[in-house]
Amino acid sequence: MIAELNSLGWFLIGVIALAFLQRRLHFEIQSVLFLLTRRIDLAIAIFSILFLPGVFLHELSHYFMARLLRVPVGKFSIIPQSLPDGRLRLGYVETASTDFLRDAFIGTAPLIAGSLFVAYAGFLQLNFDLFWGQLSSNQLSAVVMGISQMADQPDFWIWFYLVFVVSSTMFPSATDRRAWNMLLVFLGVFVALLLIFGAGPWLWETLGTRFMGVVEVFSIIFMLSVLVHLIFLPPLWISRVFLEKIFNLKVVR
Repeated sequence: MIAELNSLGWFLIGVIALAFLQRRLHFEIQSVLFLLTRRIDLAIAIFSILFLPGVFLHELSHYFMARLLRVPVGKFSIIPQSLPDGRLRLGYVETASTDFLRDAFIGTAPLIAGSLFVAYAGFLQLNFDLFWGQLSSNQLSAVVMGISQMADQPDFWIWFYLVFVVSSTMFPSATDRRAWNMLLVFLGVFVALLLIFGAGPWLWETLGTRFMGVVEVFSIIFMLSVLVHLIFLPPLWISRVFLEKIFNLKVVR
């Protein structure tokens, strides 16, 4: 049980940390681009090009999940748009409104596709599992060796860039999550009924191990994404502060 709680704890830490770092990093990148160009439209254009692979995968996963579930699909766009509330929408796919279950699957598709790509690139192309093992040894020399081994991989910077942009755009948007509340209520009621009728032990024996295995895999994927974001955040923050002082400007969120 302790191992399961540890896996769940790392999963929650990874989700919360990645959600915070993603928003913060996007702000820092957009701020630096604006300070350098002094044009909002040009800064948005460069930002959109930078994250284009991740945005394309995000919207494409919506499209294919909708088609798989036989939900009518309308327009598909990866052209950025500024929304009335000040947010930037990098892309969208128009899908017909359907039942909450299919809406939830369509909304979750970018997280599934993005996680699969990060896992493939991180473990098969960058050998992140070797670095993770070195990191768990708590020895600085081993960690440095692990980083060196990762950097020696063929096309390291290409895969590193792709992991960064995909992991930074794979979280479902507020629109993508619109059906999650109903799904969580449905699952909560279902599990509660099973527990009331004494099926809790059977449920855990049947699905518990598999569920925690999935949680452990996703926790590692999220922590890999967090690590990549942490590498970029400090230099971008320093760059923004430096440029604000040079140009005597203050960028606010």
